[in-house]
Amino acid sequence: MSEITRVGVDLAKRVVQVHAVDGAGQRVTGRALPDDLGQVSSLLADTGYCSASNVQACEAQKIQPMLAMKHKKHNLPLLERFAADAAAPESEDPVVNMAHRLGTQAGRVLYELRKQTVEPVFGIIKRAMGWQQMSMRGLDKDKGEWTLVTMAWNIKRLHVLRAV
Repeated sequence: MSEITRVGVDLAKRVVQVHAVDGAGQRVTGRALPDDLGQVSSLLADTGYCSASNVQACEAQKIQPMLAMKHKKHNLPLLERFAADAAAPESEDPVVNMAHRLGTQAGRVLYELRKQTVEPVFGIIKRAMGWQQMSMRGLDKDKGEWTLVTMAWNIKRLHVLRAV
């Protein structure tokens, strides 16, 4: 079995986001989530995970893929934001169907759950705390550095919450 080199799991409103990649950059499967998390119904991921094989793998597992196909603007024009959804395509291609789902109002709401989970934390660590990249080499050193960064974030967050 391949060794996982990168993984991220975000939980939001019963939607589980899983990102697991091995050293060769290949998606790693077969990692079961704890039963108490419930059944995975949707997978949300950014453009780096969008491929026909990933979409087909999700469909085979009865998981609705919501993989970003390209970088989109943060704010749609007003008329587009409230426009009725386009008719579903008559296609057997799962990528075409996923692209349609992402463009619907419900799909946009579901995909925007990513903004409510860990994504803001990474933005705050990068912008407000000024941390941009690892300064050491080697997995063990990187783990130590990341532990310090996240510890600083947690202390900062506890300080803010305690002041309330």
